Amino acid sequence: MADENVPAPGGRPAAPRPLRADARRNRAAILAAAEAVFSERGTSASTEEVAARAGVAIGTVFRHFPTKDVLLGAMMKDLLARLASEAAALISHGDPATALFTFFAHVVEQAAGKKTVAELLADQGVDLQAGGPVAMLRQELEALLASAKQAGAVREDVGAAEVMALLAATSDAALRSGWDPGLQERALAIVFTGLRPPPGH
Repeated sequence: MADENVPAPGGRPAAPRPLRADARRNRAAILAAAEAVFSERGTSASTEEVAARAGVAIGTVFRHFPTKDVLLGAMMKDLLARLASEAAALISHGDPATALFTFFAHVVEQAAGKKTVAELLADQGVDLQAGGPVAMLRQELEALLASAKQAGAVREDVGAAEVMALLAATSDAALRSGWDPGLQERALAIVFTGLRPPPGH
């Protein structure tokens, strides 16, 4: 059997082999544990805590994620991919006049109880030119925004950059100030009023 590190014919590196079933399970368990630990403790939590929560050795964590930054990056990609998927579902099945606001409120509600959501959105929300998951989320947000504008539910001068900035800032505030559901609802009502067209337009 050829070694996976031996170049393929023509001198090109062989494609990496898919992870074995147990390795896939370990990776999924580590990511789930990391999300739980970092949501509770913030990104200052240690990889040792993640390993303990996942029920694996610290060496297993490092085999999949050589550094804490790599682990956080993988979490961010999963988080942004999930958010983009939720936005896409609202585009397909939601009310165009309310879908953007529903998505916005859902993200803030998550952020109020999850340090990682707020921290990662705050870190990444400004860089709307980044590729990968950030670009995918931006694309879905732009589609939600376009639908909302077409339905007359959002001002024409509001762009994706403004929505992303407001989403990141509001999520961070919900976390750091410990917003309860009532305060979330009141604060979001003010934000949404600013996004909507003035009465009579």
